[in-house]
Amino acid sequence: MSYTYEYPRPALTVDCVVFGLDEEDLKVLLIRRGVEPFQGKWALPGGFVRMEESLEDAARRELQEEAGIRPNLLEQLYTFGAPDRDPRSRVVSVAYFALVKLTDHRVQAATDAREAAWFSVYDVPRLAFDHTDILATALQRLKGKVRYQPIGFELLPPKFTLTQLQRMYEKILERELDKRNFRKKILSMDLLEELDEVEQDVSHRAARLYRFDHKKYKQLEKAGFNFEL
Repeated sequence: MSYTYEYPRPALTVDCVVFGLDEEDLKVLLIRRGVEPFQGKWALPGGFVRMEESLEDAARRELQEEAGIRPNLLEQLYTFGAPDRDPRSRVVSVAYFALVKLTDHRVQAATDAREAAWFSVYDVPRLAFDHTDILATALQRLKGKVRYQPIGFELLPPKFTLTQLQRMYEKILERELDKRNFRKKILSMDLLEELDEVEQDVSHRAARLYRFDHKKYKQLEKAGFNFEL
């Protein structure tokens, strides 16, 4: 016979930091809360974990329900458990971060989210709960991980220019990279497939398009290859 201890227990939630990229900046997805607490305030998408679902399933469900987002890359970030982080009760949150291509995801608010929108990660409004801390933790994780794993390609379109690739790293790392050294380093890895295609409908000289070879990277990774920028 199972036994349940008779004492108050904390509730469990998931919160999701979803990053996207456009020509201007690195973006984060926020939802405007439609219910209390913090009704009308901006927050990260997330919610309570159901009894029958895993943490990742809960994170994916909340993203779909609150913003219509289905990310390919979704990773567990950190657990936030300060006793006063939620005014409703004792709530522990497991945070996740995700990377998406903005062109593939048209956000649409639903359930308890009144509105969903993309904000520059460097210009976000005051967030509900402890979501400012969660966002800062996710951004630090992204800045570190993008240098030793090719996760940044999840932010780019399937076909991209070397300039787009460099700008992606510059926006995440918040610093300029030397064009010659960057291209020499990234091309020496032999992970980019040069396409017989160039940019279309641009006012400047059309640049060559490339594609990241995921299959080749997986093969090299198994052989001990280190992706490092």
